[in-house]
Amino acid sequence: MRRNRGGPISAEPRINDRIRVPEVRLVGPSGEQVGIVPLAKALELAQEYDLDLVEVAATARPPVCKLMDYGKFKYESALKAREARKNQAHTVIKEMKLRPKIDPHDYDTKKGHVVRFLKQGDKVKITIMFRGREQSRPELGFRLLQRLAEDVQDLGFVESNPKQDGRNMIMVLGPHKKKTEAMAEAREAQAARKAERQQGKTTA
Repeated sequence: MRRNRGGPISAEPRINDRIRVPEVRLVGPSGEQVGIVPLAKALELAQEYDLDLVEVAATARPPVCKLMDYGKFKYESALKAREARKNQAHTVIKEMKLRPKIDPHDYDTKKGHVVRFLKQGDKVKITIMFRGREQSRPELGFRLLQRLAEDVQDLGFVESNPKQDGRNMIMVLGPHKKKTEAMAEAREAQAARKAERQQGKTTA
């Protein structure tokens, strides 16, 4: 039989008449300690202040309850949780594949992608693919990886040094900038562009 190892059945705290204890440790609306009072007295105070009595620490003895506007508290908590999720950074590992004898134009294009990924706060796995006789010239791949690392050193650093993996040689570049910083900067730039567009419309 598989046991449910999840959290509590309900994450909602008990409020007002759902609280079933003889007395509570009461905290006032501004965070002030009122002390241990009978439940009836706490509910009476909640009515006086036109607030809810909310159980904030059910396992304490006696349970800790606070006088607050529960509807407003739930709304603000939901906003904070949404903001936290929005700012969560998931570092992604992008991959870029190159040939050891890449031509200059292709190199510049691939380097441009690597620059963009690092600016976004993502890691980049660079793979040099050797074919046929190229496998006997690993130094070509090593030099190319070194060159790329030097070209983007302002934005990233070598997190994993070049190493041979069968027919490939792999190196991982990490961004200097954290993902959260990159996301914040991107949002600011987007807001600035939007403001410029709106200003252009009003002056037109």
